[in-house]
Amino acid sequence: MVRTISTGRTSGGIPVIVDKVPGAESSGFMVAVNTGSRDEHPEIFGLSHLLEHVVFRATSTRTSFQMSKEIEGAGGMLNAFTAKEMTAFYAVTIKDTADVAKDIVADIVSRPLIAKEDTELEKKIVMQEISMCENEPESYIHDLFDEVTWEGHALSQGEAGKREVVKALTNVELRKYYDERYRIPNLKVFAVGSVDLDDAIGWAEENFDGMSGGKPNDRKVPKVTGSTYRHYKRKDDHCYVGMGFRGPGPKSEERMPIQLLSAVLGSGSSSRLFQSVREEKALVYAIYNSVEQHSDASSMGTFMSATEDNVLEAINTTVSTYRDLKQNGLTEGELQRAKNLVKGALIMAMESTSRRMYRLARNTMLTGEAEELDDRLAALDAVTEEDVMKVAEKLMDPKGLNVVMYSDDVKSMKDFSVDQLDF
Repeated sequence: MVRTISTGRTSGGIPVIVDKVPGAESSGFMVAVNTGSRDEHPEIFGLSHLLEHVVFRATSTRTSFQMSKEIEGAGGMLNAFTAKEMTAFYAVTIKDTADVAKDIVADIVSRPLIAKEDTELEKKIVMQEISMCENEPESYIHDLFDEVTWEGHALSQGEAGKREVVKALTNVELRKYYDERYRIPNLKVFAVGSVDLDDAIGWAEENFDGMSGGKPNDRKVPKVTGSTYRHYKRKDDHCYVGMGFRGPGPKSEERMPIQLLSAVLGSGSSSRLFQSVREEKALVYAIYNSVEQHSDASSMGTFMSATEDNVLEAINTTVSTYRDLKQNGLTEGELQRAKNLVKGALIMAMESTSRRMYRLARNTMLTGEAEELDDRLAALDAVTEEDVMKVAEKLMDPKGLNVVMYSDDVKSMKDFSVDQLDF
């Protein structure tokens, strides 16, 4: 096996994870903070996302324009993201200008101004982002699915936040949150590409070891609940549907079988759902499956869009596809095709420094362990048809099915209930 990941710690205890890629011509550096939308209470819902924006406005040494000029002048890119359980800041440059990436990321994470005027400006941008998200139903259906699937739990909270809450947030609240959460022990440092472990540790020690005294997050495991159907209203004649199930956390032995079950059902145009719902009946333009992993739970969902005339039949055909798999098992070669599809996506993602760094950070933040690509591939190869069928029977339970629709009123769905779906 090819081992490229090495780990260490700064003197202050910050984990440093390095993925040194032989022959790489780029270098990427990331600081991940173990806090996200899951860790917010209702009065500050959306704060993590807003804070992610505001720290880019200005630091004690740079304006946002200066950051942009420097990183682009170094042949690189600078970005960040907020997720349910983490917020991350990163830069990727050509290897000859790696010091620029390190310097700017350190500046943003350790020396942000979080000024009042910057906060007010960035709130306007975030409000537009929330509006844009709601007007992109293909992605917004995932937020609505989470809202129902994890109802009553913090995982139901979308990363962007709520308009009314974001509008009322102040830079004082942002600074308080930053001072509580953007500290050790909530920090992890990642470096990918043409990088060195000792160099990354030295960089982290110099810039982040003084950031101690952080408040760890108090997270509660989601409780198992029953099935639900919910209709969210939008003024449009097209219907967007999300339907799926809750699953276990990332350390479960069921993780890889669920990933492959999802791929069999809805990854690619040869998948069961694509063939049965689109190709054979022409009920949808697109239909696919995905698995969303959290630190202590997961979900597997099917997502599709259909016209008013087709939506109920599309849902019923999806359920028939679930039933057929549970009753009749996998066809010859089906599991191997799914394995190759998943492995191909993983391998191709590793060819991009930024995507490779994202994967490394996400897996480490979720499980506490850095996972080598070869280990993931071996875990996929080890899954048997029996493993997949066991999780299909356990996970795909009608009593745990949640169905969400985002559309105008639909006559055929007026009296719809999850109870009428049998698989």
